[in-house]
Amino acid sequence: MIRSPLRLLAVLALFLAALGATAQTKPRVLDAGVVNPASAIYIVNSFFYYNNSLHGHVGQLIAQGMPGHRHRASSVTISGSGFDWHDVDSYFRPNAIGGYSFGPNNVVSFNKLDKLFDVAIMMDCSQCPLHPQLKTVFKEYAKKHSDTVRKHGTKPVFFMSWAYQDAPEMTAQLAEAYTQAANENDVFVIPAGLAFARSIAQKPDLNLYVADKRHPSLAGTYLAACTVYASLFKKSPVGLAYNAGLAPEVARHLQTVAWETVQAYHQP
Repeated sequence: MIRSPLRLLAVLALFLAALGATAQTKPRVLDAGVVNPASAIYIVNSFFYYNNSLHGHVGQLIAQGMPGHRHRASSVTISGSGFDWHDVDSYFRPNAIGGYSFGPNNVVSFNKLDKLFDVAIMMDCSQCPLHPQLKTVFKEYAKKHSDTVRKHGTKPVFFMSWAYQDAPEMTAQLAEAYTQAANENDVFVIPAGLAFARSIAQKPDLNLYVADKRHPSLAGTYLAACTVYASLFKKSPVGLAYNAGLAPEVARHLQTVAWETVQAYHQP
């Protein structure tokens, strides 16, 4: 039987996604350790600042899904960075990050904080957990940074990144690397990479990447944001009105994928 190229592509996507649908090692930590976090710091790289920053989209989802819940977030991004580029201890120095906020009508408000951040969301460089020379650095700094944020009364969270568009085998490898590192350090994981694989399997024509095949398109950022929201707050994003300007049916698909992925990964 002769299949069209598009049909073959869809079958291939389903097969590849099935390979990376779950981490071989199951996560031991099934929640962030904070009910409805009121603050978060994102310690990451350029994967997060595309499309006007991932944390902004998470904030919009929180505003829609949890009316009245106050959530403050800061994103500390260094382009191309890995875990070892960040001086995490310095991000918790007094009267610095989080010391003031910009509100409606550009009014600056000065914050008096009992606690700087509830959770610290951290991601290594996109291939560092797998790279022959950098994977030991990933493990070393996964522990160092987890210990550092705990010293400041904050819960560490790992963000499982996604595969490159032309290297789908990275999905299962990254899932395993992040899950193992998380289990070794008692850390919660946001399974964004598995959400990317699930979306590609279900809707291969929806492009989650920009031209470099690594960084996220708006749809990719929105999917990652929905996965963060579903993971941290244990709430379904399905049906939320905020769609980041995407077509409603596209947003609904991405919301559903995020929720399904989080439920599957974090099931006991």
